[in-house]
Amino acid sequence: MSKTFAELGFPGRLVAIEGLDGSGKSTQIHLLLRWLEQQGLRVFFSEWSSSELVHSATTKAKKQTLLTPTTFSLIHATDFADRYERQLVPLLRAGYLVLCDRYVFTAYARDTVRGCPQEWVRGLYNFAALPDATFFLKTHLDTLFHRTLSARQELKYFEAGLDLKLSRDPEESYRIFQGRLLEQYLGLSSEFGFYTVDAAQAVEAQQTVLREVLAARLDLNAFTKD
Repeated sequence: MSKTFAELGFPGRLVAIEGLDGSGKSTQIHLLLRWLEQQGLRVFFSEWSSSELVHSATTKAKKQTLLTPTTFSLIHATDFADRYERQLVPLLRAGYLVLCDRYVFTAYARDTVRGCPQEWVRGLYNFAALPDATFFLKTHLDTLFHRTLSARQELKYFEAGLDLKLSRDPEESYRIFQGRLLEQYLGLSSEFGFYTVDAAQAVEAQQTVLREVLAARLDLNAFTKD
């Protein structure tokens, strides 16, 4: 589906924030959510891979490294479809502003890098409308690597792309995998018109950009609670 929720006539609007792991998405979304709530707006936050129906199975499979690229793709698509039908669409029909920590573009990038055909991956999500605004937090790979290793002592198996056998060295595998993901995101940004935010800026500077762009693109007054 190539139309946004606004183009489909939904009273609500969906805003997606994309970026590599460690780019600061969670921090920026938390600050943006709090700002919108303080203005008394009808706003809801939805996170990638958080469906109650699927989450426990996904977590267990990841821990036991049971997921192939195809099953990885299918289980995330199932998770997304469940949240989309039972959570996102009803809220958007009710006139909410929905903030999404990642959307279908995460699957487009990750699943393609893992070797799934691009057309097949996109076909899994062709039921989903496009966001009304998408931000991409762009981070230099060296900065991302430093942040990730500073936050924890060991890289996560799938985060480092170790399932793809890119390198026996987890750190080298991480660099290769995240570099390929960045290439995918840059292509998606051009294709879908993401608003790119320099994640090397101070947290406050990034947040200012997010708020200004969002206020310019959407009529925030439309989401004021009655």
